[in-house]
Amino acid sequence: MKKLVLLVSILFLFNSCQLDDNDFHVEILPVHSVEMPAEFELGAVYQITMEYYRPTNCHSPYGIYYEKDLNVRTCAVQNLVEERGNCAPVENVLVQETFTFKVTNTGNYIFKFWTGEDTEGNDTFLEYDIPVN
Repeated sequence: MKKLVLLVSILFLFNSCQLDDNDFHVEILPVHSVEMPAEFELGAVYQITMEYYRPTNCHSPYGIYYEKDLNVRTCAVQNLVEERGNCAPVENVLVQETFTFKVTNTGNYIFKFWTGEDTEGNDTFLEYDIPVN
């Protein structure tokens, strides 16, 4: 009987902790700055750090947007945004997100970090052309 009560309690706890999909959404945020090496070495692993500003107290880090096309890498920051009525703007809260990159090809890698949109709605990027030695 104790095991049954424990099992039911655990199931209730897990069920009550589930997030409702309608209460959150994922948002891509503009990158403010990036720490990149000047060159890569074939087979080496690098830590690449992006910095961005947290817009509100409802934004929480949710990983990296990462797309690859041959030797071009497009990157941005993802945040999980809690949809509640009392979100407050936060000023000058600079957050870092770091990802690991392994160099597997020769030739240059082009990294494009999304910085937002221009006045015409076109995507803008910080671009780095990194040679592999």
